[in-house]
Amino acid sequence: MKVQTTNNNVLILGTDPFGLMTYNAFKADTTKRFQVLGFVSIDSYENDAIDDGINVYKLNDITNEFIKLKSIDEIVISIQHIETVVFIDLVMQLLKLNVALKIIPPIELIKDGVISIDQIKNLEIDDLIFRKPKFDYNPVLLDAYQNQIIMITGAAGSIGSALASQLTPLSYKQLILIDSAESALYDVQQQLIQKGITNFVAVVADIKDYNRLDQLFFQFKPKVVLHAAAYKHVPLMEEYPYEAVAVNVVGTKNVADLSVKHSVDKFIFISTDKAVNPTNVMGASKRIAELYLQGLEGRGQTKFIITRFGNVLASNGSMIPLFKKQLASGGPITVTHRDIERYFMTIIEASFLILEAGAIGNGGEIFVFEMGKSIKVFEIAKMMIQLSNYQIDKDIEIKITGLRPGEKIVEEMLAPGEQSKSTYHEKIRIVQSQPSSNNEIQSKIMELCEKASKIQNLELVAFIKAIVPEYISNNSKFEVLDSKKRNL
Repeated sequence: MKVQTTNNNVLILGTDPFGLMTYNAFKADTTKRFQVLGFVSIDSYENDAIDDGINVYKLNDITNEFIKLKSIDEIVISIQHIETVVFIDLVMQLLKLNVALKIIPPIELIKDGVISIDQIKNLEIDDLIFRKPKFDYNPVLLDAYQNQIIMITGAAGSIGSALASQLTPLSYKQLILIDSAESALYDVQQQLIQKGITNFVAVVADIKDYNRLDQLFFQFKPKVVLHAAAYKHVPLMEEYPYEAVAVNVVGTKNVADLSVKHSVDKFIFISTDKAVNPTNVMGASKRIAELYLQGLEGRGQTKFIITRFGNVLASNGSMIPLFKKQLASGGPITVTHRDIERYFMTIIEASFLILEAGAIGNGGEIFVFEMGKSIKVFEIAKMMIQLSNYQIDKDIEIKITGLRPGEKIVEEMLAPGEQSKSTYHEKIRIVQSQPSSNNEIQSKIMELCEKASKIQNLELVAFIKAIVPEYISNNSKFEVLDSKKRNL
């Protein structure tokens, strides 16, 4: 008796060699369960035949009407190298078509350059955020870290550990990995050991402890410092502003001052878009750190380089892991505001660009990363529900909970009066602004560091606002300070 098979009409998204490899996988399938009806290009190709009379369609051609007319059952994504934000935006468009979305494996899992039909799988959330973009270790980057002793603070965190991982293929002399979180640091240590990496030292230490850091600088003599250690969670820092100052300001000042004292060549600071026109203590504390570093430039041989970027997908405590946990428990997914939107980048993308900016920086610059357009968090929640094969509201509810203390609707990459210009790297821009750090500001910052542990929260935040006048609290108990300021 003849076995009845179901034929699926397929579109292949991508016209590069991986698209052709995907097409060949379908051609080699002896069951003939699939019929490829065309390729879809995300570039501006004209409709044309690519092979065997198969048409190439523009992405804008693929509408719901087109899907119905051609009876398309599934779209197979064959694209390998694509920016995360662009990929997420693309998937959001495709989900509106109500067809099955499939994907081929990452290039490193494709053996002998051949894709088999059984390797093509349903698109999942992790395919969006853990797909590795293609980066080139160019000569400028290689030379910057060649034979260097490199210290990473916050080395057990998402960015710090990613920086360590990105550096391991390079010919550095030694990595000094510093963190106060001993269990997380142990995990990073074991991961590197399992990869056969030996030229590193994991050190349990707290950046708030100046004398301990001084000993470490004297012992290891680093020439490059990547300062990733920070408190970053907005609501928690709104509740405990002293801790934000202690780590993000005092801790940064300690590491920076010791970099000057011990003749470090380059100090690369990981800042945040929340430092721009801050509405919360965390963002304001990072802005103060930026100002302090700008004030140190030229006072020794250390070149201070600031990098500023938005949210990191899948970092510790970020929204994607939270949404996944909420999905696993049956929902609801919680979003603070329907219109809230953020700039996003993967950990791998961010860490590579930090290293690149550190390589090209000459001191005194603020580098911002080109992160594409911002994306509404509500749309990400919808996308995650759909990719998990649930129906919105019927299976999983999206619950609007209200803005958290200090939270903005939309983040910004540039402050008023700031502009940016391009560098040779298409993803890295230099902020052009008037020098904003002077002796008076430096004195205020040092006074803040001295008084922070001795004053109450309201007085402490008032002190922060005096240093960062553009800091206007939002949805926070500290808004009362802005009211008083406006009434003066």
